[in-house]
Amino acid sequence: MRLLLLALLFPLLGHAEPATVIRATELKSAPASDAATVSQLAENAAVDALERRGGWTRVKAGSAEGWVKMLALRYGAGGTTKRGDTGIAQVFNVARTGSSGTQVTTGVRGLDEEKLANAQPNPAELEKLNKFAVERSAAAGFAAKGKLSAHQVDYPKP
Repeated sequence: MRLLLLALLFPLLGHAEPATVIRATELKSAPASDAATVSQLAENAAVDALERRGGWTRVKAGSAEGWVKMLALRYGAGGTTKRGDTGIAQVFNVARTGSSGTQVTTGVRGLDEEKLANAQPNPAELEKLNKFAVERSAAAGFAAKGKLSAHQVDYPKP
């Protein structure tokens, strides 16, 4: 009898959570800013949140599926329920995750000791960063145009 009950409830455990895109955002093919853009999601677009990985959430929007930054989402159906929704999925979400799906705070893990100990130089990423560098004269011109003034900042010694 227990196996039958589990077999009937198993599909509900992987239920997607309804969410809304809070601002226009790109739907990415992978959980990374430099991943290919699958499509553009409009502000207030309804999506189903499927999986979270770091600061990214895999979502399904219509027939498109991809990744968005987790802070671009508002969870819940916005006070509306889908036709035929009895709320049973939310009950199972509480049992599965310990919450009703409403998210108040979020966090992204940083680097741990093992990751730091095993870190390797990445020349390709350094080259990407170097492309953002500007000449001192260009920076000064930008500052002058914005009527910005220089301020010395003393950094604490490690």
